[in-house]
Amino acid sequence: MHPQIIKDKPGSCPICGMDLVKRSVTGEKVNDVTLNDLLRPSNQYVLSRIPTVHSQLRDEPVEITTYGFITYDTRQVGTVSSNTAGRIEKLYVKFRYQKVSKGQKIMDIYSPELLTAQQNLLFLLQHDADNQVLISAARQKLLLLGMSNQQLDQVIKSGKPVFTVSIYSAYNGHIHESSAEEGMQPKVQAGMKDVSVLTEELPLKEGMYVTKGQNLFIIYNPSKAWAVLNIFSGQAGMVKVGDKVRIAPETAPGKDFRASINFIEPFYRPDSKTTTARVYFDNPGMGIPIGSQVKGTIFSGARSARWLPEEAVLTLGLDKVVFIKKEDAFIAHKIEAGIVNNHLIQVLNGLSENDEVAANAQYLVDSESFIKVKQ
Repeated sequence: MHPQIIKDKPGSCPICGMDLVKRSVTGEKVNDVTLNDLLRPSNQYVLSRIPTVHSQLRDEPVEITTYGFITYDTRQVGTVSSNTAGRIEKLYVKFRYQKVSKGQKIMDIYSPELLTAQQNLLFLLQHDADNQVLISAARQKLLLLGMSNQQLDQVIKSGKPVFTVSIYSAYNGHIHESSAEEGMQPKVQAGMKDVSVLTEELPLKEGMYVTKGQNLFIIYNPSKAWAVLNIFSGQAGMVKVGDKVRIAPETAPGKDFRASINFIEPFYRPDSKTTTARVYFDNPGMGIPIGSQVKGTIFSGARSARWLPEEAVLTLGLDKVVFIKKEDAFIAHKIEAGIVNNHLIQVLNGLSENDEVAANAQYLVDSESFIKVKQ
C-alpha cells in the first residue's frame, strides 16, 4: 500500500490494489501549554514547575553585621605640659608607648624664672614675715609655675631654693609624643607598617629647652577603649543609640563581648562614606590591642515588614527582580527591596500578599539572555 493515497472512506489502493487501512492518531492531548506560551520571549516569560512562595508580613528581629576597629577612648586622654620655661635636666621616660602611672615623675626642669620666684619668697619670709599678702602671692606664683606643695614646704623649711622642678603624670596610660594626635585615628593602622617610626626614640631629650605652656606628652589610657563600627548608609537608619551589639575581635574571636551603641557620629569621615557608631567598653589589662579589627553584630530590634527568601530575589545591578507566576508561566517583575537579614530580604514595594513568586529565581535565568522587566 502506498501511504500517499488518502481517501475518506474504505477501499483499495489504485496503484497496488491493497485494502486501505484506517488511519489512527496516538498521543495525549496537552491542555496546559498554548502556542502563545511557546512564542513568548524567554527573557520575559519562563515556563517552569518550580516551587513558589508568598511574601509574609511578620516581625523579624534584625541583626546588622558591621566591621570596624579598636581605638583609644579620647575622653581618657591626658596632656603633660610645662608650666614654666626651662631646660630638661632629667628625663625619666625613654621610649614611645612607655607605661606610666598617676603621680609618676616624668622629668626635672631647671627654670631661671622658678629659681627667682623661690628667692623672692625666701626674702619675704626672712625680712618681711608679717606681710602675709605678699607671702601668699609669692607662694601662689610658685604653685602656678608647677611646684608642688610638698616641694614648696621643703624650700620654706630648708630656706634654700631648689634648682629643678619635677613634672608628674596626672594620668595612667601610655606615653605618646604631643605631635602624635593622629595616634587615635584609624589611619595609624596604615602607618604601623613603618616600624621605624614606632620604635624610634622620643623627640624630647635631656638638655633641650621647653617653653611655658608647651605640651610635652599625651597619655592614652588603653584600659578604656572604643569600638568604632562602620555602618552602610542603607542600614544607618535602623541603628540608634542604645542598641545592643556583640563585638568579636578578629585577633581573638574567643574574647567577644556584649555592649551598647553609645554614640553615632553626625558626620562622614574623610576616608569613608559610612556612618560611624562608637561603642564604649572597658579594656582592662589591654586585653584587646588598640588597632585590632573587629566584627560587630548590632541587634536593632524586631521590624514589621514583608519578607521573601533571599533566593527568591534576583539582583540586576541596582534593580531587584522576582518571577511572579501568571497562569502557566513566570513573569519577571521589578520590586523595591530593603535590607537582607537572616537569609530573608525585605520587600518595600512591588508585591502584594497574593502574588506567587518563584522560590529560587536563579533557576529561571537563561545565561544567554538578559532579564527584561515591563515597566
